[in-house]
Amino acid sequence: AIRRSKRLCQLYTLKRCVSTTKDKGHNANVLRKGDRGVEKPIYMWTKGVEVESTVYDQIQRISTLPIISPHIAIMPDTHLGIGCTVGSVIPQKNAIIPAAVGVDIGCGMIASKTSLTASDLPDSLKSIRSAIESSVPHGRSNHGKKGVDKGAWKTGRIPNMSQEIWNKELKSEWEQIISKHGVLEEGNDIEHLGTLGTGNHFIELCLDESQNVWIMLHSGSRGVGNRVGSYFIELAWKDMKRHVKNVKSDMKEIAYLRQGTDYFEDYIQAVSWAQNYAKHNRNIMMVNVIHALKTIIKQPENWTADILAVNCHHNYVNFEHHFGEDLYVTRKGAVSARRGELGIIPGSMGAKSFIVRGLGSKWSFESCSHGAGRRMSRTAAKKVFSVEEHKEATRGVECRKDKDVVDETPGAYKDIDAVIKAQSD
Repeated sequence: AIRRSKRLCQLYTLKRCVSTTKDKGHNANVLRKGDRGVEKPIYMWTKGVEVESTVYDQIQRISTLPIISPHIAIMPDTHLGIGCTVGSVIPQKNAIIPAAVGVDIGCGMIASKTSLTASDLPDSLKSIRSAIESSVPHGRSNHGKKGVDKGAWKTGRIPNMSQEIWNKELKSEWEQIISKHGVLEEGNDIEHLGTLGTGNHFIELCLDESQNVWIMLHSGSRGVGNRVGSYFIELAWKDMKRHVKNVKSDMKEIAYLRQGTDYFEDYIQAVSWAQNYAKHNRNIMMVNVIHALKTIIKQPENWTADILAVNCHHNYVNFEHHFGEDLYVTRKGAVSARRGELGIIPGSMGAKSFIVRGLGSKWSFESCSHGAGRRMSRTAAKKVFSVEEHKEATRGVECRKDKDVVDETPGAYKDIDAVIKAQSD
């Protein structure tokens, strides 16, 4: 199922959230050493927000790793993840947990404010949705196999912009990476550059409080990033077994690569490359969506989409300085929120989204949430919600309303207002 990537187009209110909270103190609940078996403190911005009990078990296990310093930060959209918790900000000393970045490396958001207003849009949005769907490959077929995946460009028919960016920005370093790790070459790479993907990846139109039209999309490094992430998660476990005595098998999903060991520098290169790929991928799609909209919206003439643009990762690693230490900080489902920095926190398909300006909270390692966060798993959502309930929840929204997108229905996500309130500092 494609979920939001098959609906592709939505209208809702886009708000700006700016808090006046001072940097002194924080709004987090704190688990100290000894609480629930925690080893390093865990700061959780979850007041007034639902949190699965399994999340506590997962972050407790991560807190026992000797590389964590000085504490872990958990965002209000947190939920159980594969290996590492979604909504986690984990500072690591001289090491990196590949699973704390995940397999959708560089996944993130891009939003562009246009010169259009609501009155410039047609009464029916179906033609806009169709134009966007035609301009950006989306979904997945044939197990994502190269050459036959509907969510990829056809081999030999790569658009000029994707080809030019690949040749100029990505190809050379990718060849260096696969010269050492040839297995990573097996699959789509350039064929996914400028494509959306599946899961909760989406493209949509939004209205802000002044009725200005925004274009927003969510995607990452696609198949090639998935291969990089999965491959190095396995290598981290092999490496950890060689360097850590009596390591338990249940630590496999949070295995880390320590600086100076065999694959650490190779991972740094590969994950940085995938993050760069993801950013280019979003930029290309944004350009193609704008071109598609111009075929439908012809008045006013020469409308633009460059008034304000934000492009941010929310699954990535970065080398940063916090609390007097140089650290590798992984954000899995979290956004950088340095003081004055713009970010994007999208809501569910039936809710508002927020363009935010960071306050630079040192306790969160200058981070904020990456969305509303799931209340339940996809499997659970399909059991809880019916197609009719999904239709009602998305009334007035131009999107798919069938059984294959029920797991992305608004009720499967947390209340975005509560998520925003919990991180007002």
